[in-house]
Amino acid sequence: MAKVDTITKGPILSTIFKLAWPILAAMLLEFTMSIANYFWVGYLGTPEQDSVTTSMVVTWTVFATIAVIIIGITALVSRAVGAKDLNQAAFVSKQGIMMAIGIGFSFAVIGFIVTPHIMTFMKASSRVAELGTSYLRIYFLGAGFYYLFDALGAIFRASGDTRSPMIPYICAASLNIILDPFLIFGIGPFPRMGVAGASTATVISTVTGVTIFIVLLLKKKLEFSLLGWYRTKPDFSTMYRILKIGFPISAQNITFVLIYWFIIQIVHHYGDAAGAAMGIGNRMESMSFLVALGFSTATSTLVGQNLGANQPERAEKCVKAALGLIIAETFIVSTVFITAPGFITNIFTSDPGVHKIASDYVLILGLSQIFMGIEIVLEGAFSGAGNTIPPMAVSIPWSIARLPLAYFLCFVANVGVNGVWWTLTITSFFKAIILFFWFRKGNWKKKKV
Repeated sequence: MAKVDTITKGPILSTIFKLAWPILAAMLLEFTMSIANYFWVGYLGTPEQDSVTTSMVVTWTVFATIAVIIIGITALVSRAVGAKDLNQAAFVSKQGIMMAIGIGFSFAVIGFIVTPHIMTFMKASSRVAELGTSYLRIYFLGAGFYYLFDALGAIFRASGDTRSPMIPYICAASLNIILDPFLIFGIGPFPRMGVAGASTATVISTVTGVTIFIVLLLKKKLEFSLLGWYRTKPDFSTMYRILKIGFPISAQNITFVLIYWFIIQIVHHYGDAAGAAMGIGNRMESMSFLVALGFSTATSTLVGQNLGANQPERAEKCVKAALGLIIAETFIVSTVFITAPGFITNIFTSDPGVHKIASDYVLILGLSQIFMGIEIVLEGAFSGAGNTIPPMAVSIPWSIARLPLAYFLCFVANVGVNGVWWTLTITSFFKAIILFFWFRKGNWKKKKV
């Protein structure tokens, strides 16, 4: 139980870094993978870039639903490990794996069928809709593996082992980056698949990552065994506990993404160039988002295990330390976004129309990065405590508020497409401030799971 002792007794800052750096390394490589996808597709043209941007909203929806399992697993497993009840940690993990497989493969079937209707709903041009449909249908073939991949990663991290999952994440991301140009452009023996090549690379890479996770389990890298999980009987009371904890965060994530389904309709009002520019801005924001998510995941494990060990004050100190680190990181990102937006967007497009819109987006994004980081780390803190209602209560109303605000700024105040970017920045500010004061109330320390 050395890992647990370190988390519940060791120095806080070094423990945060010890937990977070493997997550950050994997996520930053995942960011590089996302950038590579968009970079290579950019050589195909603006409609191709816009098709990936439009599809991105759908892929976000998939990962938003994954949270319903991941958050519950993290809270329950970390609590069990903190209390040194490894049998319970193993039991919850096995139930979570069964849920991930069942929901993931159901999502794959549904997504494959409804993809053309999704592209029509988002008011994409006929060319963008055609490209996006080919991209998404291949992407949905791997949905079951995305769920399983992230569920296994959550189990390892909740146990306090963030290094082992770094291996499959880095291998999957690296393989995706390597495969992208070969499958997109048909280099060597590979067929030229265009934008569909990017999603094909993602599916192949994720299946490879799941395979590596299975190898790690066979090598007994966890302190408890998950072997023979398929022989475990479903326990619906445990599954309900997982869903009960994970649903509020998943609901807020799904709401956040569904609002984007309508936001992108507003963006498409300004043409394919605006859609492509949105993709560039989203990918640049991913840099600080993924770092914040890494610290958030580490914070969730720290809070869960320390509450499990009956050390609520230490849990709070861990959260404050993580907040300080993410504020420092996002301040640097904000400075770069505000001072050099044109330099950044020049890397991804040669289209002057896309460049102008994307430069404005990156500049406005720079004003919101610190608040976005605070919000995500605090979500991790509440999730680790199993107290997921506050993030949901803050996020859902402010996400919904984005639609009328964006409409007002774009079409009533005549701000143009920049009204969308200002909407995202303004609402991020209010979400972070409200969540911060709710966290300070301290009720999360008393949450029973």
